[in-house]
Amino acid sequence: MHPATRRAIFRRLQAANPSPTTELLYSSPFELLVAVMLSAHTTDRSVNAATRNLFAVANTPAAIVALGVEGVKPYIKPVGLYNTKAKNLVGLAQQLLERHDGQVPGMRADLEALPGVGRKTASIILNMVFGEVEIAVDTHIFRVANRTGLAPGRSPLEVEQALRANTPPEFRKDAHHWLILLGRYTCVARVPKCPTCIIRDLCEYKFKTRAPAPPRAARRLPLPSRVRARRRAR
Repeated sequence: MHPATRRAIFRRLQAANPSPTTELLYSSPFELLVAVMLSAHTTDRSVNAATRNLFAVANTPAAIVALGVEGVKPYIKPVGLYNTKAKNLVGLAQQLLERHDGQVPGMRADLEALPGVGRKTASIILNMVFGEVEIAVDTHIFRVANRTGLAPGRSPLEVEQALRANTPPEFRKDAHHWLILLGRYTCVARVPKCPTCIIRDLCEYKFKTRAPAPPRAARRLPLPSRVRARRRAR
């Protein structure tokens, strides 16, 4: 893809959404870390439903540890793989207390050492909490980057490296949010909504979804001869 096309794509995305952010609900770095960790393999809506209740009773590392794994489970049942995530969440909180004075660390290695935290989650925290220029690649961004031609790659890491290298500097900070929203609501997996996409003319996808054909005008069928005769008689 030509650099000018990439710039045009991000310029349109920025114009449509100047201040993008996550759809996860949170009020502190720890709450965001928990929400992002829980969001793996599930929807933000499910995570918000779970954390709305969980954070009302436990929204600090100490409070999560006090609940324990069995105490956490009932709150995060709406979330997929909640048994494993409950264990990771308590382990994460315990590690924050023991190694980081209960604070969310600002180093990638420290974040990725936390239970249940991988590269994607660490990138989101570094971007949103610490203001670093990171691009977290999830399934939506992986699909959009490959489908549009923005940053083709065979793995999330390849796509991330290509996006970091090719995205114009002024758009890198918010690129993650724009692309994930595009993939979540427009460039969806099965039948992309190309006719309503704001970058459809810039996208290099070869199999764009076509707009539905307008309905044909209903044909007037000839009236039976007896009906025509009655009408003439009037």
